[in-house]
Amino acid sequence: MTAHHRSRYSRYRGGPDPLAPPVDLAEALDAVAEDVMAGYSPRQALQEYLRRGGRKREGLDDLAGRVQQRRKDLLGRHRLDGTLNEVQKLLDTAVLEERKQLARDAMMDNTDRAFREMQLQNLPKSTAAAVNELASYDWQSSTAREAYERIKDLLGREVLDQRFAGMKEALEGATEEDRAAVAEMLQDLNELLDKHRRGEDTDADFQEFMAKHGQFFPENPQSVEELVDALAQRAAAAQRLLQSMSAEQREELMRLSAQAFGSPELMAQLGQLDANLQALRPGEDWSGSERFEGEEGLGLGDGTGVLQDLAELDELAEQLSQSYNGSRLDDLDLDALARQLGQDAAVSARTLAEIERAMHDGGFLQRGADGDLRLSPQAMRRLGRALLRDTAKQLSGRQGLRDTRVAGAAGEQTGSSRPWEFGDAEPWDVTRTITNAIRRTIADGGDPRHGLRLAVDDIEVTETEARTQAAVALLVDVSFSMAAEGRWVPMKRTALALHHLVTTRFRGDRLQLISFGRYAQSMDIGELTALPAFREQGTNLHHGLLLAGRFFRQHPSMQPVLLVVTDGEPTAHLLADGESWFSYPPDPETIRVTVAELDRLGRAGTQATFFRLGDDPGLERFVARMARRIGGRVVAPDTGDLGAAVVGEYLRAHFRGRPYDDDWAG
Repeated sequence: MTAHHRSRYSRYRGGPDPLAPPVDLAEALDAVAEDVMAGYSPRQALQEYLRRGGRKREGLDDLAGRVQQRRKDLLGRHRLDGTLNEVQKLLDTAVLEERKQLARDAMMDNTDRAFREMQLQNLPKSTAAAVNELASYDWQSSTAREAYERIKDLLGREVLDQRFAGMKEALEGATEEDRAAVAEMLQDLNELLDKHRRGEDTDADFQEFMAKHGQFFPENPQSVEELVDALAQRAAAAQRLLQSMSAEQREELMRLSAQAFGSPELMAQLGQLDANLQALRPGEDWSGSERFEGEEGLGLGDGTGVLQDLAELDELAEQLSQSYNGSRLDDLDLDALARQLGQDAAVSARTLAEIERAMHDGGFLQRGADGDLRLSPQAMRRLGRALLRDTAKQLSGRQGLRDTRVAGAAGEQTGSSRPWEFGDAEPWDVTRTITNAIRRTIADGGDPRHGLRLAVDDIEVTETEARTQAAVALLVDVSFSMAAEGRWVPMKRTALALHHLVTTRFRGDRLQLISFGRYAQSMDIGELTALPAFREQGTNLHHGLLLAGRFFRQHPSMQPVLLVVTDGEPTAHLLADGESWFSYPPDPETIRVTVAELDRLGRAGTQATFFRLGDDPGLERFVARMARRIGGRVVAPDTGDLGAAVVGEYLRAHFRGRPYDDDWAG
């Protein structure tokens, strides 16, 4: 019989913890935000990221796949006749050695020899029946007698190993005193469990039992409940093992068990133990079964261990599915995952749990007034910074961009500072720079009183802003065609990048985000980022321009800047009663009122840029005419270049022809 490597069921108890890698939220936040912008709720987006994992990190689906493969391997590798085969081999050895002894014993009475040979010749085909029939046989060969006694010893150790992991090896070569100690332990255990069932046990009873028999329980339970848990899980697995056998195998083993250690009392004690455990833990799976189809035979103890492994794998599969109410990755049993799949799987799972915890507890997700999760302002700033950095790279790669870092330096100080970057010409913020150096010196174990050395990372510069202030209205088309044509997420990324630029680097400016579909509405960046794609017809630019005009009038001293992102001609306008009128092809009245509102903005000195997405000829003609009426511009960027195009036009309008720097990206 090939021995099965039994899993150890114990908790991690110290030493270097390999399961504590630093968690980098940047990738997770980017992925979650991308899915949120595509229409997922933040909860769904986070769950989706955890399921698929990162570029270099397994996700829940990967781990679940490994769990299922491990389960399949166990069932496909093993079969459950290991004990029967081993008993049969010992029986064959005993019979063969006895026959040899009968053949060479010249002094034996011939009638006695003939009777013995006939008895050996006519043994039942059933292994269990043959073993039972030979229970009273007077062996002539000492080798044969030893082999037969080993059957009883093997069966005793196997049936004990089913209930107590490791007992098969521990009792190999055991003495009568050792077996008596096991019998005494079983009797005391049943007495303890009987008292526990009646609610009459005390902690002193448990402590007394463990002091006397603790060597039989390597799991080191700390209470009678933990003891019952460990025993019930294995006893239930032993029952499932029997249910997984064929009826013939099951009958053979039940009959053989009577020969365990040649002690019927042992089986009686084990039967009582099973009854106690089943009464105390009825929720365990006492009647399930599995289908084994492999070639590697398992004994009763090892087979029970495999059934425990299968049960543990099923529990892990449920935990990894996260499909039950209130599920969190903190529910994952990392010890079990390490046992079944290795430490690398536990590291991956713990990292995912840390990411989930950090997203919830670290301020990146927060609950809105409606109770739903949303990306927090902190998450929006972090995402906006990353998007703006990407936009800066696109802009700096354009031909003809003048790269100077001094533009705006003569502007007024904003009162804020930021880390110095190569090429910055702004004045140092001396107070913040010295404070940073002191903090770093203390953190490094030094004493700033004994001297202070500045490092590049200590330096902060004073932020300045250009004197020209702008009121910027970014109008984004949210008609369903934007989502259908793959422009939904780039539109949101563009708005977020521009929002971050204005709120962090050009704080003197004001930005209004306006979405226009069947109706238009002003919204904050969080609302726009989470806006789902509606299957609603209508491109109501007229309403959007009305809201932009109201915004500009609220900031009369600022330069009005209009940025319009659209992929279709106006097909809706606002009526006097506030209702939206939709018509396709565009109604002449829709075009008239839209143009009239644009003219009003033009007379107020508005600088306008239209960003045309797609190649629709009607849209191309319309935006070209609109731009000419207001003296504006038309930009037709690729979808992937939309962010750079919008930010570039904002900077052009802001600096009004003066060279601008690329340091605005931070």
